[in-house]
Amino acid sequence: RSGAAGTAEVRESMQITIALAKGRLAEMAEDLLERCGLDVSELREDSRKLVFYDRKNDVRYLLVKPTDVPVYVDHGVADLGVVGKDTLLEAGRPLYEMLDLRYGKCDICVAGYAEKKREEITSAVTRVATKYPRIAKMYYQQKGENIEIIKLNGSIELGPILGLSDVIVDIVESGRTLKENGLSVLETVCAVSARLVVNRVSLKTKYEAIAPLIAKMKEELEAEK
Repeated sequence: RSGAAGTAEVRESMQITIALAKGRLAEMAEDLLERCGLDVSELREDSRKLVFYDRKNDVRYLLVKPTDVPVYVDHGVADLGVVGKDTLLEAGRPLYEMLDLRYGKCDICVAGYAEKKREEITSAVTRVATKYPRIAKMYYQQKGENIEIIKLNGSIELGPILGLSDVIVDIVESGRTLKENGLSVLETVCAVSARLVVNRVSLKTKYEAIAPLIAKMKEELEAEK
């Protein structure tokens, strides 16, 4: 096409959409993006909006639930996403993980009663309460152990306390919640932190717009060391 309509179409096709996990990760991402020269002022307004714009740099931001970030990026609604590694592992979607942003650091751990040895667990199969059934299944498969997964969405610590499960698999940051409920970290599954992911198609079709941003983010992260 030619004329104004054609120009607008090309401009729209090069717009970058970034999905941010609501909460602390989004706030930390805003700081990094701002250092990279993007305008995040709309994101910082006290608003209930979910879609925001940096019109100067032709960037659109989406504020979504952490578990939805991989979905939006995988389906191409967002070109890039910032979300925790735990969420990415649980989602298991075919995304390009470009950068470890090194904030939001914590561990996924197996926790329970320290004095309760494996042989003391009466059931033939270890009962695991978790928000992360996929991660728990992969971890125990690697160990060659059979487990029964009990999916919970909140107050995971209640699993062992009330006898619903033998152990839990959950995110641990300070360990304070575990300690206050008489539980301990028994095993560390993996370390997690915020990651930058990219849609596979977007990286090719919008490479000229996406690659410089990734390079700048990497530069800013290196400068923090």
